Amino acid sequence: MAFTAADVKALREKTGVGMMDCKKALVEADGDMDKAIDVLREKGLAASTKKAGRIAAEGVVLTYTDEDKNVSVMVEVNSETDFVAKNDKFTSYVRSVAKTIADTNPADVDALLATTLDGSDRTVQENLQDLVLSIGENMKIRRFERVESVAASYIHAGGAVGVLVLFDTDAETAKTDAFKVMGKDVAMQVAAMSPSYLDPASVPADVLAHEKEIMTAQLAEDPKMKGKPEQVLAKIVEGKIGKYYKENCLLEQAFVKDDKMNVQKYIDSVAKELGAEIKATSFIRYAKGEGLEKKEENFAAEIASMLK
Repeated sequence: MAFTAADVKALREKTGVGMMDCKKALVEADGDMDKAIDVLREKGLAASTKKAGRIAAEGVVLTYTDEDKNVSVMVEVNSETDFVAKNDKFTSYVRSVAKTIADTNPADVDALLATTLDGSDRTVQENLQDLVLSIGENMKIRRFERVESVAASYIHAGGAVGVLVLFDTDAETAKTDAFKVMGKDVAMQVAAMSPSYLDPASVPADVLAHEKEIMTAQLAEDPKMKGKPEQVLAKIVEGKIGKYYKENCLLEQAFVKDDKMNVQKYIDSVAKELGAEIKATSFIRYAKGEGLEKKEENFAAEIASMLK
């Protein structure tokens, strides 16, 4: 598989490794980007384990909770410019969409578009078309999640990142101020630290096996490890896996507001204070536009074509 200078640049942006090493890794990986990242990690050059898609499209992520029905929703609606995302008509429409999802539980985006919008006698799609015509910019409902559970939410930077954290606890506990503060803290942790999994048990076996392979290959490249017995190397890998959990699993992460404890211990401390059972069961994190490619504007070419 051939690769281009743009691929080398993309690999460099993803890993922070120098151009020449990126080029060599792509040669070794036969142009496969994921394999090239693994090659660089095995050589101890790339620290990054997350290949975040380029965050490109504008718009907003919004959450909505109906406490009486124990339902929470998170929705992402994209627009072409950040300017529109701050428009009152646009944000009001997104709020109505979230309430519609909470009330009607549509199966997917297509089903949602055909549903009557909350507070309107016309569909979500028809109202969206009206908005596109009045604002003069393309807009799209990209994705949503609807959950029936006690949930805490957090929206960062006016809709750039949205988080829902789901908890297993009783209704009375969920109404307390202490629980609400803790829930928001944990949701903020997810927004800031972007964990991949809830806890070690949630890490898929193939992901763990892959990480162990990378770690073993890194040790093989390390001159200080030459001639060390297998059982010593295995112990080192286990230690590294513990560190991997602390970085990638929410409940194992050091709590941002007090790094003397992890998130699990923070939740436990609030449960003890309230004399209640509280268990974090899962989380959902949306970053606006993640994985969407934004068209790159070439203003010189654009102006030249206008002049013609």
